[in-house]
Amino acid sequence: MNLHLAPRHVFRVICIGVVAVLSNPVDCVAGEIDELTATIRDIGPKGEGHVAAQQAWKSLSAQPVSELVTVLKGFQGANQLATNWLRGAVDAIAQTALNESKSLPETELQAFVIDHENAPLARLTAYEWLLRVNPKIKKSLLPHFLDDSSLELRRDAVASLLDSAKLSADKSQAETVIAAYRRALNHARDLDQIDEATKQITDLGGMVDLPRHFGFLLDWHVIAPFDNTNKKGLDINYTPELDANRFIDSAVTHLGKLPDLKWKNAASEERFGIVDLNGIYPDKYKGAIAYAHTTFESSSAQNVQLRLGCINANKIWINGKLLTRNNVYHANMMIDQYIVNASLKKGSNRILLKIAQNEQEESWAQRWQFQLRVCDSNGTAILATDR
Repeated sequence: MNLHLAPRHVFRVICIGVVAVLSNPVDCVAGEIDELTATIRDIGPKGEGHVAAQQAWKSLSAQPVSELVTVLKGFQGANQLATNWLRGAVDAIAQTALNESKSLPETELQAFVIDHENAPLARLTAYEWLLRVNPKIKKSLLPHFLDDSSLELRRDAVASLLDSAKLSADKSQAETVIAAYRRALNHARDLDQIDEATKQITDLGGMVDLPRHFGFLLDWHVIAPFDNTNKKGLDINYTPELDANRFIDSAVTHLGKLPDLKWKNAASEERFGIVDLNGIYPDKYKGAIAYAHTTFESSSAQNVQLRLGCINANKIWINGKLLTRNNVYHANMMIDQYIVNASLKKGSNRILLKIAQNEQEESWAQRWQFQLRVCDSNGTAILATDR
Protein backbone atom coordinates (compact mmCIF):
# COMPACT_ATOMS: atom_id res chain seq x y z
CA MET A 1 0.00 0.00 0.00
CA ASN A 2 1.16 3.52 -0.79
CA LEU A 3 1.27 5.09 2.68
CA HIS A 4 0.89 8.60 1.28
CA LEU A 5 -2.47 7.60 -0.23
CA ALA A 6 -3.80 5.78 2.80
CA PRO A 7 -5.37 8.76 4.62
CA ARG A 8 -7.19 9.91 1.47
CA HIS A 9 -8.34 6.35 0.75
CA VAL A 10 -9.73 6.01 4.27
CA PHE A 11 -11.37 9.41 3.98
CA ARG A 12 -13.18 8.36 0.80
CA VAL A 13 -14.42 5.07 2.35
CA ILE A 14 -15.77 6.96 5.34
CA CYS A 15 -17.57 9.38 3.03
CA ILE A 16 -19.24 6.54 1.12
CA GLY A 17 -20.20 4.77 4.32
CA VAL A 18 -21.84 7.70 6.03
CA VAL A 19 -23.36 9.52 3.08
CA ALA A 20 -26.76 7.92 3.74
CA VAL A 21 -27.03 9.47 7.17
CA LEU A 22 -25.62 12.88 6.33
CA SER A 23 -28.16 15.66 6.00
CA ASN A 24 -25.88 17.30 3.44
CA PRO A 25 -23.78 14.68 1.58
CA VAL A 26 -22.28 17.41 -0.63
CA ASP A 27 -20.09 18.39 2.34
CA CYS A 28 -18.45 14.98 2.12
CA VAL A 29 -17.81 15.32 -1.61
CA ALA A 30 -16.32 18.78 -1.14
CA GLY A 31 -14.07 17.47 1.61
CA GLU A 32 -12.86 14.67 -0.62
CA ILE A 33 -12.08 17.13 -3.41
CA ASP A 34 -10.08 19.26 -0.98
CA GLU A 35 -8.02 16.19 -0.11
CA LEU A 36 -7.45 15.33 -3.76
CA THR A 37 -6.40 18.84 -4.77
CA ALA A 38 -4.10 19.03 -1.75
CA THR A 39 -2.37 15.85 -2.92
CA ILE A 40 -1.81 17.37 -6.36
CA ARG A 41 -0.50 20.60 -4.84
CA ASP A 42 2.13 18.48 -3.06
CA ILE A 43 3.85 17.69 -6.35
CA GLY A 44 7.50 18.74 -6.19
CA PRO A 45 9.69 20.02 -9.02
CA LYS A 46 11.71 16.79 -9.13
CA GLY A 47 8.80 14.37 -9.19
CA GLU A 48 8.08 14.25 -5.47
CA GLY A 49 4.52 13.08 -4.88
CA HIS A 50 4.05 12.13 -8.53
CA VAL A 51 2.54 8.67 -7.91
CA ALA A 52 0.09 9.95 -5.34
CA ALA A 53 -0.84 12.85 -7.60
CA GLN A 54 -1.64 10.48 -10.49
CA GLN A 55 -4.15 8.62 -8.35
CA ALA A 56 -5.62 11.87 -7.05
CA TRP A 57 -5.89 13.26 -10.58
CA LYS A 58 -7.89 10.23 -11.76
CA SER A 59 -10.35 10.64 -8.90
CA LEU A 60 -10.53 14.39 -9.36
CA SER A 61 -11.18 14.11 -13.11
CA ALA A 62 -14.13 11.80 -12.40
CA GLN A 63 -15.95 14.31 -10.19
CA PRO A 64 -19.43 15.48 -11.27
CA VAL A 65 -19.71 18.77 -13.15
CA SER A 66 -21.57 20.25 -10.19
CA GLU A 67 -18.23 20.24 -8.33
CA LEU A 68 -16.33 22.14 -11.03
CA VAL A 69 -15.95 25.32 -8.97
CA THR A 70 -14.80 23.33 -5.94
CA VAL A 71 -12.01 21.86 -8.07
CA LEU A 72 -11.12 25.33 -9.41
CA LYS A 73 -10.72 26.60 -5.85
CA GLY A 74 -7.96 24.00 -5.41
CA PHE A 75 -5.69 26.06 -7.69
CA GLN A 76 -5.01 28.43 -4.79
CA GLY A 77 -1.41 28.09 -3.67
CA ALA A 78 -0.48 25.57 -6.39
CA ASN A 79 2.87 25.74 -8.17
CA GLN A 80 3.04 25.78 -11.97
CA LEU A 81 3.35 22.00 -12.26
CA ALA A 82 0.42 21.34 -9.95
CA THR A 83 -1.64 23.99 -11.73
CA ASN A 84 -1.14 22.15 -15.01
CA TRP A 85 -2.44 18.95 -13.45
CA LEU A 86 -5.43 20.70 -11.89
CA ARG A 87 -6.25 22.43 -15.15
CA GLY A 88 -6.24 19.05 -16.87
CA ALA A 89 -8.71 17.75 -14.30
CA VAL A 90 -11.03 20.74 -14.84
CA ASP A 91 -10.87 20.23 -18.61
CA ALA A 92 -11.70 16.53 -18.20
CA ILE A 93 -14.71 17.25 -15.98
CA ALA A 94 -16.09 19.96 -18.26
CA GLN A 95 -15.52 17.99 -21.46
CA THR A 96 -17.18 14.89 -20.01
CA ALA A 97 -20.21 16.98 -19.07
CA LEU A 98 -20.52 18.41 -22.57
CA ASN A 99 -20.09 14.95 -24.12
CA GLU A 100 -22.98 13.77 -21.95
CA SER A 101 -25.08 16.83 -22.92
CA LYS A 102 -24.93 18.22 -19.39
CA SER A 103 -24.71 21.94 -18.64
CA LEU A 104 -21.82 23.64 -16.91
CA PRO A 105 -22.69 25.56 -13.71
CA GLU A 106 -22.53 28.93 -15.51
CA THR A 107 -23.80 31.11 -12.67
CA GLU A 108 -21.23 29.69 -10.24
CA LEU A 109 -18.46 29.93 -12.82
CA GLN A 110 -19.28 33.59 -13.50
CA ALA A 111 -19.13 34.42 -9.80
CA PHE A 112 -15.81 32.59 -9.56
CA VAL A 113 -14.32 34.40 -12.55
CA ILE A 114 -15.09 37.92 -11.35
CA ASP A 115 -13.79 37.25 -7.82
CA HIS A 116 -10.20 38.55 -7.92
CA GLU A 117 -9.35 36.64 -4.74
CA ASN A 118 -9.36 33.39 -6.68
CA ALA A 119 -6.20 32.11 -8.37
CA PRO A 120 -5.61 33.91 -11.70
CA LEU A 121 -5.06 30.74 -13.75
CA ALA A 122 -8.15 29.14 -12.23
CA ARG A 123 -10.18 32.18 -13.21
CA LEU A 124 -8.72 32.11 -16.73
CA THR A 125 -9.62 28.42 -17.05
CA ALA A 126 -13.19 29.06 -15.91
CA TYR A 127 -13.47 32.04 -18.28
CA GLU A 128 -12.34 29.98 -21.27
CA TRP A 129 -14.95 27.30 -20.55
CA LEU A 130 -17.67 29.93 -20.11
CA LEU A 131 -16.87 31.41 -23.50
CA ARG A 132 -16.89 27.97 -25.07
CA VAL A 133 -20.48 27.30 -23.99
CA ASN A 134 -21.76 30.89 -24.06
CA PRO A 135 -19.67 33.34 -26.14
CA LYS A 136 -22.19 36.14 -25.62
CA ILE A 137 -21.24 36.35 -21.94
CA LYS A 138 -17.86 37.86 -22.82
CA LYS A 139 -19.15 41.42 -23.06
CA SER A 140 -20.52 41.42 -19.50
CA LEU A 141 -17.38 39.87 -18.01
CA LEU A 142 -14.68 42.03 -19.65
CA PRO A 143 -15.18 45.17 -17.48
CA HIS A 144 -14.26 43.07 -14.41
CA PHE A 145 -10.79 42.37 -15.87
CA LEU A 146 -9.42 45.87 -16.51
CA ASP A 147 -7.26 45.87 -13.36
CA ASP A 148 -6.73 42.13 -13.28
CA SER A 149 -3.69 40.33 -11.92
CA SER A 150 -4.26 37.80 -14.71
CA LEU A 151 -2.55 39.42 -17.69
CA GLU A 152 -4.49 37.16 -20.06
CA LEU A 153 -7.84 38.35 -18.72
CA ARG A 154 -6.64 41.96 -18.64
CA ARG A 155 -5.48 41.69 -22.24
CA ASP A 156 -8.96 40.68 -23.41
CA ALA A 157 -10.49 43.62 -21.56
CA VAL A 158 -8.00 46.11 -23.03
CA ALA A 159 -8.51 44.67 -26.52
CA SER A 160 -12.21 45.44 -26.15
CA LEU A 161 -11.42 49.05 -25.18
CA LEU A 162 -9.12 49.42 -28.18
CA ASP A 163 -11.76 48.01 -30.51
CA SER A 164 -14.35 50.42 -29.11
CA ALA A 165 -11.97 53.36 -29.57
CA LYS A 166 -11.36 52.35 -33.20
CA LEU A 167 -15.09 52.23 -33.90
CA SER A 168 -15.49 55.76 -32.53
CA ALA A 169 -12.45 57.10 -34.39
CA ASP A 170 -13.78 60.40 -35.69
CA LYS A 171 -11.10 63.08 -36.02
CA SER A 172 -13.76 65.75 -35.64
CA GLN A 173 -14.14 64.49 -32.07
CA ALA A 174 -10.46 63.91 -31.43
CA GLU A 175 -10.61 64.65 -27.70
CA THR A 176 -13.27 61.99 -27.16
CA VAL A 177 -11.32 59.40 -29.15
CA ILE A 178 -8.07 60.29 -27.37
CA ALA A 179 -9.83 59.82 -24.02
CA ALA A 180 -10.98 56.36 -25.14
CA TYR A 181 -7.45 55.38 -26.11
CA ARG A 182 -6.05 56.81 -22.86
CA ARG A 183 -8.41 54.60 -20.92
CA ALA A 184 -7.07 51.58 -22.80
CA LEU A 185 -3.50 52.77 -22.18
CA ASN A 186 -4.18 53.17 -18.46
CA HIS A 187 -5.03 49.48 -18.16
CA ALA A 188 -2.67 47.99 -20.77
CA ARG A 189 0.37 45.97 -19.67
CA ASP A 190 1.30 44.21 -22.93
CA LEU A 191 3.72 46.14 -25.12
CA ASP A 192 1.77 45.70 -28.35
CA GLN A 193 -1.36 47.16 -26.78
CA ILE A 194 0.62 49.97 -25.15
CA ASP A 195 2.19 50.76 -28.52
CA GLU A 196 -1.16 50.74 -30.30
CA ALA A 197 -2.83 53.08 -27.80
CA THR A 198 0.19 55.41 -27.76
CA LYS A 199 0.36 55.60 -31.55
CA GLN A 200 -3.33 56.37 -31.89
CA ILE A 201 -3.15 59.10 -29.25
CA THR A 202 -0.13 60.79 -30.82
CA ASP A 203 -1.56 60.46 -34.34
CA LEU A 204 -4.61 62.36 -33.11
CA GLY A 205 -2.43 65.13 -31.71
CA GLY A 206 -2.26 63.97 -28.11
CA MET A 207 0.85 63.63 -25.94
CA VAL A 208 2.01 60.54 -24.06
CA ASP A 209 4.82 60.57 -21.49
CA LEU A 210 5.15 56.82 -20.98
CA PRO A 211 7.80 56.89 -18.23
CA ARG A 212 5.68 59.27 -16.17
CA HIS A 213 2.45 57.49 -17.10
CA PHE A 214 3.74 54.19 -15.73
CA GLY A 215 5.89 55.61 -12.94
CA PHE A 216 9.26 54.35 -14.17
CA LEU A 217 12.23 55.58 -12.17
CA LEU A 218 14.73 57.22 -14.51
CA ASP A 219 17.57 58.73 -12.44
CA TRP A 220 20.04 56.30 -10.88
CA HIS A 221 23.53 55.91 -9.48
CA VAL A 222 25.24 52.73 -10.69
CA ILE A 223 28.46 50.90 -9.86
CA ALA A 224 30.05 47.81 -11.48
CA PRO A 225 31.54 45.27 -11.98
CA PHE A 226 31.65 43.03 -8.91
CA ASP A 227 32.39 39.34 -9.25
CA ASN A 228 29.68 36.85 -10.20
CA THR A 229 31.86 33.96 -11.38
CA ASN A 230 29.87 30.72 -11.39
CA LYS A 231 26.81 32.80 -10.36
CA LYS A 232 28.09 33.00 -6.78
CA GLY A 233 27.91 36.78 -6.44
CA LEU A 234 24.17 37.22 -5.97
CA ASP A 235 24.44 36.32 -2.29
CA ILE A 236 27.82 37.91 -1.54
CA ASN A 237 27.44 41.13 0.44
CA TYR A 238 29.62 43.50 -1.53
CA THR A 239 30.28 46.93 -0.05
CA PRO A 240 27.54 48.84 -1.95
CA GLU A 241 24.80 46.90 -0.18
CA LEU A 242 26.23 47.17 3.34
CA ASP A 243 25.18 50.78 3.83
CA ALA A 244 23.72 52.55 0.82
CA ASN A 245 23.68 55.97 2.48
CA ARG A 246 27.35 55.75 3.33
CA PHE A 247 28.56 54.36 0.04
CA ILE A 248 26.57 56.43 -2.48
CA ASP A 249 29.44 58.87 -2.73
CA SER A 250 31.33 59.50 -5.95
CA ALA A 251 34.52 60.09 -3.95
CA VAL A 252 34.47 56.65 -2.29
CA THR A 253 36.15 53.77 -4.14
CA HIS A 254 35.20 50.10 -3.98
CA LEU A 255 37.08 46.90 -4.72
CA GLY A 256 35.29 44.71 -7.25
CA LYS A 257 36.40 42.73 -10.29
CA LEU A 258 38.42 45.88 -10.91
CA PRO A 259 40.00 48.14 -8.27
CA ASP A 260 38.81 51.64 -7.45
CA LEU A 261 35.22 51.33 -8.62
CA LYS A 262 33.09 54.44 -8.15
CA TRP A 263 29.41 55.27 -8.33
CA LYS A 264 28.39 57.14 -11.45
CA ASN A 265 25.22 58.89 -12.54
CA ALA A 266 22.93 57.15 -15.01
CA ALA A 267 19.70 58.53 -16.48
CA SER A 268 17.36 56.53 -18.69
CA GLU A 269 15.82 58.25 -21.69
CA GLU A 270 14.16 55.06 -22.92
CA ARG A 271 10.36 55.26 -23.11
CA PHE A 272 9.91 52.31 -20.75
CA GLY A 273 12.59 53.47 -18.35
CA ILE A 274 15.10 50.75 -19.29
CA VAL A 275 18.58 51.25 -17.87
CA ASP A 276 21.08 49.51 -20.18
CA LEU A 277 24.15 48.61 -18.15
CA ASN A 278 26.04 47.53 -21.27
CA GLY A 279 25.68 51.08 -22.54
CA ILE A 280 27.10 52.46 -19.32
CA TYR A 281 29.87 49.84 -19.16
CA PRO A 282 30.80 49.24 -22.83
CA ASP A 283 33.26 46.44 -21.96
CA LYS A 284 30.11 44.34 -21.44
CA TYR A 285 31.36 42.42 -18.43
CA LYS A 286 30.34 38.78 -18.02
CA GLY A 287 30.01 37.03 -14.68
CA ALA A 288 29.45 40.44 -13.13
CA ILE A 289 27.31 42.24 -10.57
CA ALA A 290 26.06 45.82 -10.89
CA TYR A 291 24.31 47.88 -8.23
CA ALA A 292 21.82 50.66 -8.95
CA HIS A 293 20.62 53.14 -6.34
CA THR A 294 17.96 55.85 -6.35
CA THR A 295 15.77 57.69 -3.88
CA PHE A 296 12.00 58.10 -3.93
CA GLU A 297 10.43 61.11 -2.21
CA SER A 298 7.05 60.03 -0.85
CA SER A 299 4.33 62.49 0.10
CA SER A 300 3.21 60.22 2.94
CA ALA A 301 3.75 56.87 4.58
CA GLN A 302 2.09 54.49 2.15
CA ASN A 303 2.00 50.95 0.82
CA VAL A 304 3.09 50.57 -2.80
CA GLN A 305 4.30 47.98 -5.25
CA LEU A 306 7.72 47.95 -6.84
CA ARG A 307 7.50 46.33 -10.27
CA LEU A 308 10.76 45.25 -11.86
CA GLY A 309 11.49 44.15 -15.39
CA CYS A 310 14.87 42.42 -15.59
CA ILE A 311 16.37 39.70 -17.77
CA ASN A 312 19.10 39.04 -15.19
CA ALA A 313 19.13 37.66 -11.65
CA ASN A 314 18.30 40.42 -9.18
CA LYS A 315 17.60 41.64 -5.67
CA ILE A 316 15.67 44.67 -4.43
CA TRP A 317 16.09 46.53 -1.12
CA ILE A 318 14.15 49.49 0.18
CA ASN A 319 15.49 51.47 3.11
CA GLY A 320 17.96 48.65 3.77
CA LYS A 321 15.32 45.89 3.86
CA LEU A 322 15.62 43.08 1.33
CA LEU A 323 12.28 42.72 -0.47
CA THR A 324 12.90 40.04 -3.07
CA ARG A 325 15.55 37.75 -4.58
CA ASN A 326 15.11 36.32 -8.09
CA ASN A 327 17.90 33.96 -9.15
CA VAL A 328 16.77 33.70 -12.79
CA TYR A 329 18.91 34.43 -15.84
CA HIS A 330 17.80 35.34 -19.36
CA ALA A 331 14.17 34.23 -19.00
CA ASN A 332 12.94 37.15 -21.09
CA MET A 333 12.10 40.61 -19.74
CA MET A 334 8.77 42.41 -19.53
CA ILE A 335 7.01 45.21 -17.71
CA ASP A 336 5.90 44.11 -14.22
CA GLN A 337 7.87 40.87 -14.47
CA TYR A 338 8.56 40.85 -10.71
CA ILE A 339 6.05 42.45 -8.34
CA VAL A 340 6.80 43.03 -4.67
CA ASN A 341 4.89 44.93 -1.99
CA ALA A 342 6.75 47.67 -0.14
CA SER A 343 6.12 50.24 2.55
CA LEU A 344 7.32 53.78 1.99
CA LYS A 345 7.93 56.24 4.78
CA LYS A 346 7.12 59.90 4.35
CA GLY A 347 10.07 61.68 2.79
CA SER A 348 13.15 60.08 1.25
CA ASN A 349 13.24 56.33 0.62
CA ARG A 350 16.38 54.50 -0.59
CA ILE A 351 15.94 51.89 -3.33
CA LEU A 352 18.87 49.58 -4.11
CA LEU A 353 18.99 47.00 -6.91
CA LYS A 354 21.50 44.25 -7.51
CA ILE A 355 21.64 43.09 -11.14
CA ALA A 356 23.63 39.91 -11.81
CA GLN A 357 24.97 38.95 -15.24
CA ASN A 358 26.16 35.37 -15.78
CA GLU A 359 28.92 34.06 -18.04
CA GLN A 360 26.90 32.81 -21.01
CA GLU A 361 28.26 33.89 -24.37
CA GLU A 362 25.23 33.33 -26.62
CA SER A 363 23.94 36.45 -28.35
CA TRP A 364 20.60 36.22 -26.53
CA ALA A 365 22.44 36.20 -23.17
CA GLN A 366 24.19 39.54 -23.63
CA ARG A 367 21.52 41.86 -22.27
CA TRP A 368 22.24 43.43 -18.88
CA GLN A 369 19.45 45.84 -18.06
CA PHE A 370 16.48 46.63 -15.86
CA GLN A 371 13.43 48.85 -15.48
CA LEU A 372 11.64 49.69 -12.22
CA ARG A 373 8.40 51.47 -11.50
CA VAL A 374 6.41 52.41 -8.40
CA CYS A 375 2.65 51.95 -8.47
CA ASP A 376 -0.41 50.87 -6.51
CA SER A 377 -1.82 47.35 -6.50
CA ASN A 378 -3.76 48.06 -9.71
CA GLY A 379 -0.64 49.17 -11.55
CA THR A 380 -1.45 52.90 -11.46
CA ALA A 381 1.71 55.00 -11.21
CA ILE A 382 2.69 56.62 -7.91
CA LEU A 383 5.00 59.54 -8.58
CA ALA A 384 7.62 60.99 -6.26
CA THR A 385 6.89 64.45 -4.91
CA ASP A 386 9.95 65.86 -6.70
CA ARG A 387 8.96 64.51 -10.12
